[in-house]
Amino acid sequence: MKRILLGLFSALATLTALSVSSCKVDKCKAIVCANSGDCDKDDGSCECHIGYEGERCETITRDRYMGAYTVDEDGTVSNVARYAVSVETGAQIDQIKIRNFNNQTNAYVYATVRGDSMFIASQSYQVGAITKTVVGYGVIIPGETVNYYQHATIRLHYRVSSSDGVTDDFGYQDSGQPSVWIK
Repeated sequence: MKRILLGLFSALATLTALSVSSCKVDKCKAIVCANSGDCDKDDGSCECHIGYEGERCETITRDRYMGAYTVDEDGTVSNVARYAVSVETGAQIDQIKIRNFNNQTNAYVYATVRGDSMFIASQSYQVGAITKTVVGYGVIIPGETVNYYQHATIRLHYRVSSSDGVTDDFGYQDSGQPSVWIK
């Protein structure tokens, strides 16, 4: 008799466990993550691929950087300067292209963006017969308007080294003041 009761109890416990586990809510069932984002089964949030952000990965991260900026800077070697740059899309989804970098008309510099941060990997451009090499990093700070990246500020820390031996720092590794870009 004990054996029969134990068997019935075991069968009932197994049936109950299967019923409870089959009632577990799939948190990703009603979630659609844009741009090939992946839904996290534990909490139903979207995990975005590089270059995308937002609750459902619906926003291209670099879009917040796009536009024209007025630059104010004072390097460790150069004089105080005010000039304009434009930030455009780069070839990769997480890349931006900066025109007129360091007030050099034909200079294009590329940066990678991750959220509010941008990173300029070491790269070179020509100014006449001189080769300039730049490296740096920055952060975009949103404005206080409804579309807060429409009036953003970028604080850029960078260094330009020239083939003629001159190095000009703009807040890079705590040397000089960072460059301030206002959209």
